[in-house]
Amino acid sequence: MKHQEIKQRFGIVGNSSKLDQAISIALQIAPTDISALITGESGVGKESMPKIIHFNSQRKHNKYIAVNCGAIPEGTIDSELFGHEKGAFTGASDNRKGYFEVADSGTIFLDEVGELPLSTQVRLLRVLESGEFMKVGSSQVKKVDVRVIAATNVNIEDAISKGKFREDLYYRLNTINIKVPSLAERIEDIHLLFRKFSSDFADRYHIPPIRLKEEAVEILHSYSWPGNIRQLKNIVEQISAIEQDRSISLEILKNYIPKHNSTPILFRDEKLENDFSEREILYKVLFDMKNDLNDLKRVTKELMSSSQQQIDEEKTINHIIENSDKIIQKNKEEDLLLTLQEQEKILIEKALKRHQGRRKDAADELGISERTLYRKIKEYLL
Repeated sequence: MKHQEIKQRFGIVGNSSKLDQAISIALQIAPTDISALITGESGVGKESMPKIIHFNSQRKHNKYIAVNCGAIPEGTIDSELFGHEKGAFTGASDNRKGYFEVADSGTIFLDEVGELPLSTQVRLLRVLESGEFMKVGSSQVKKVDVRVIAATNVNIEDAISKGKFREDLYYRLNTINIKVPSLAERIEDIHLLFRKFSSDFADRYHIPPIRLKEEAVEILHSYSWPGNIRQLKNIVEQISAIEQDRSISLEILKNYIPKHNSTPILFRDEKLENDFSEREILYKVLFDMKNDLNDLKRVTKELMSSSQQQIDEEKTINHIIENSDKIIQKNKEEDLLLTLQEQEKILIEKALKRHQGRRKDAADELGISERTLYRKIKEYLL
């Protein structure tokens, strides 16, 4: 089944290569019974991947059950998952089947698996390894044939180091890892999703759909979207319900974007994202210029002339290199910034030319994110 057919069937919107990669892995493992762990930030749409796996597997005609482990109280989670016998605890007035027993021969999706108590993790590991479990209050072993797919937005390896998650269970679940990209990693999909949600809410509330003016689209791309798709959908719903003017300007949209996080995150954890800021591009240019001492000498002489400093020329060059952060931030040194910007533009042009306009490949070569490259292309009218 082609990706476009999958997206239409499961309501997935977007053309991001990272999203397509996640779908490809899900389709590839679907015919097997292998366990999978879906990872990604909260609100990215992880729940679509286990559906893709189940409904393209041999189990598609059997039960598919999704369980939010984080929403079930710790005292009842074992009963919910594995069932209980009558009289097993106060209030257990009847025998009850758990989700694993109900899903026999099918698939069970354990969302927020990182929230499971350690005692429940032991029970889950046994099911994964032998297909066996016991109901709460029973000594009788039951067997089930269930495919388990789990998802989490927490760092499981960190939870393991803190003793909150069993390492053996992690490796058993994480046979295959499918990472669903964050919205910030899918810049090209943000406006598509905005239009999709606008159309959905227009149909739901019987109102004209909202649309963004051109200048308002840029803020969608520059915002970091910590709440991902869920946050974007919430904002579109707010605007659809409140604004009388259905053509949304930049100023109107700003009222709905949280001000404390209205610009891109400049620095991220290297394990999560190699996201270089605009300032870091200038660092790259500056250090490339180390190999051209003549240019540096010329810039240094201009700075020394304007400030009448009598400092050894070579020491000043080294000082500029070692303190590049300060150099970049000083608005007074316009000549240096101009030189950096010219060099930056040349680097970007050459990278785009080498990769025939493919922004992703050019961004990888430059060591920057696609978001930053997109912004610089617009800035330099490339």
